[in-house]
Amino acid sequence: MPDTDYDDLLELAVAVAVETAEMVRARRREGVEVAATKSSPVDIVTEMDRAAEELIFARLMGARPADGFLGEEGASAESTSGVTWIVDPIDGTVNFLYGIPHYSVSIAAALDGVPVVGVVVNVESGERFTATRGGGSYQDGVRLDVGRGPSPELAQRLVGTGFNYVADVKIKQTVAVSALLHEVRDVRRMGSAALDLCSVACGRVDAYVEEGLNVWDMAAGGLVATEAGARLEEHPGVGGNPCFVSAPAHGFEEFLDLVKRAGFLAPGDRG
Repeated sequence: MPDTDYDDLLELAVAVAVETAEMVRARRREGVEVAATKSSPVDIVTEMDRAAEELIFARLMGARPADGFLGEEGASAESTSGVTWIVDPIDGTVNFLYGIPHYSVSIAAALDGVPVVGVVVNVESGERFTATRGGGSYQDGVRLDVGRGPSPELAQRLVGTGFNYVADVKIKQTVAVSALLHEVRDVRRMGSAALDLCSVACGRVDAYVEEGLNVWDMAAGGLVATEAGARLEEHPGVGGNPCFVSAPAHGFEEFLDLVKRAGFLAPGDRG
C-alpha cells in the first residue's frame, strides 16, 4: 500500500474513533455496570466496552470489508487486504467505571503487522492524537516533536507507568517503581497506556515504562510516540511479560539504564 493511502485510513479511523467516543461519553452519564472480569477480579469489562467495540467493528468492516480486525473484547476478522485494525474500545476501563476523565478510544491500522496509522481520542476531553508512519504525529492538528534538544537529567524527569492486574506481577512492579522513584522527579500512574504513550509524544511525561501491555494497548499510542521523536522498545519484564519502555530518543538510553537498575526487566536483560 503506498504511503498516500495512509491518509484515507487515518480519515476513517478518526471518524470512527470520534463517533465512538461521543457514544461512550453520552452513555457514561447513564451509569456503568461491570459485565465480566478477565485476568483477575480487578481486570474488568463493562457492557460499554463491548458496545463500543461492536460499533467500531461495524463501521470499519462496513467501509473496508477485506481488512482484518483485532479487538480487545474479542471481535476479529482475517485480512485479505494486508491491513488489520487493532482496537481498544475503551483504554482505561477502570477510570471509565469510576468516572475519572482519563480514558480513550484507541484505533490503529497495521499493514502486514506494522502499525501505519494511529488515533487516540480522550473520551471526556475530546483531545485527539493522530499519527501516520513517516507522516508525523499531531495533537488536535498541531505537529508534535519531542526529538529536539537535550532531555532533562534523570532527577528532573516525570515518568509514567502502570501496573499489571495479576497480583504477583504487580508486586514485582511496585518494587521496581519504588526504586525508580528515588531517582526521578516523580511518577504518575494515570490508567490509560494509550494516553500515556501520547503523553510522551506531547511532553506531558518525560518517559514511560510498563510491563504486560497488549498490542491493542499500544499500537496507536506507540505510533504517536515514535512519530513524534520518541523511542519505544520491548524487553523481557521481571514479571515474565514484555515490558515496554518509551522516552524521547535523545534521552532514551539513560532512562533505559535506570529501568534496568530499578529492576523492571528480567535479570538476563538488565545488562
